[in-house]
Amino acid sequence: MDNTEQNAIELHGDEEIVEVIDLNDIEPGPDDLADDLEDVDFEDPGNADDEGWETEDEMEADMEQDDSELTFSKHTGLVFCVSLDPLTNSLAVTGGEDDRAFVWRVNDGEVLLECMGHKDSVTCAVFSHDSSLVATGDMSGLIKVWKVETKEEIWSFEVGDLEWMEWHPGAPVLLAGTNDGNVWMWKIPAGDCKTFQSAACQSTSGKILPDGKRAAVGYEDGTMRVWDLKQGNAVHVIKGQDGHQGALTCLACNKDGSLVLTGSVDGNAKLINTSTGKVVGVFSVDKGKGRGSKDEDDNNSVESVGFCNILPLVAVAYLDGTLAIYDLPTQALRHRCQHEAGIVHLQWEESSSVVSTCSLDGALRLWDARSGYMVSEYRGHAAEILDFTINREASLAVTASGDNQAKVFCLQRPDR
Repeated sequence: MDNTEQNAIELHGDEEIVEVIDLNDIEPGPDDLADDLEDVDFEDPGNADDEGWETEDEMEADMEQDDSELTFSKHTGLVFCVSLDPLTNSLAVTGGEDDRAFVWRVNDGEVLLECMGHKDSVTCAVFSHDSSLVATGDMSGLIKVWKVETKEEIWSFEVGDLEWMEWHPGAPVLLAGTNDGNVWMWKIPAGDCKTFQSAACQSTSGKILPDGKRAAVGYEDGTMRVWDLKQGNAVHVIKGQDGHQGALTCLACNKDGSLVLTGSVDGNAKLINTSTGKVVGVFSVDKGKGRGSKDEDDNNSVESVGFCNILPLVAVAYLDGTLAIYDLPTQALRHRCQHEAGIVHLQWEESSSVVSTCSLDGALRLWDARSGYMVSEYRGHAAEILDFTINREASLAVTASGDNQAKVFCLQRPDR
């Protein structure tokens, strides 16, 4: 091809559209030359540490766009976690770097409860199944439980460095995983306690299965265990070649708890049958690429996974900004949705094929998993979004960010 021509290729499904442009036909005008000059770096190399005016302008423009309905600004440090009360979805709890958690109303931001007394950043904050209790946990391992109605602390306990924490789906029972590999279970507020011990290896993630009798727990050595909560023993241990070749970062289960999807720093997501303990699928966007570089695998860590409730689809979010939608029956990659920055978390809507993501560029995005297209994008944070959650009706999202703020976004879509 003549070097005065350029191919522009767009992919639409299986179709390839090639547009040939003759650059000789395009006369550069004054505006084009001005645009070209704007791209030239006139900065003195000696002042490389100074921020250029373009970057400041871009940051200012980004900060000016705020699609949120409400901003919660009570935290004085990074906001690490957020969850909604499951009963009414009208209350949020956020935990932050300022060693505090707040329970507040999403419609007006009014604080109902300030959870004080933590000794380190509050990284876990969750409502119980009936919304009557809130558990807050800090990095040092201090866990507190608060009664929302009376605004009082009713229980506390100290464990090793806290990695994750979750309420039982149908009882006032709390589970937590720690850096020393233990999983703790308590009845609240009585405090009856049981521990599920494994090799001294960090328990990185955990999920109580919908039957309420078992929990799937991931570990730093790539192992996953399915624990019987009543008997206290591991009914399945997925390790070695069946397990991951790196730390588990996340896991999720489908609606009936028959399948668990795990994600790891090794760049793979594994589908596990919880009845048999067998790996029934492996998902990786790196298939076909060279696996020589360990750094490549590290850079493409799986950060979040989830099952669609209404279609046989799973979503896998990667640190390189890829959101992969896989077909469960065939295990084929259906769509690859690219982000500008690493994805932190994903969540499927309760009763649709829309999956939402938050990423390190501070944006919340909604994707239609059937088409692979982005439905909408919401901005307003001046830093990365570290966590988010969506209500049952999928009409609002609450985000937690490194800009010390939480925000409430109204999710508008044409089909609503």
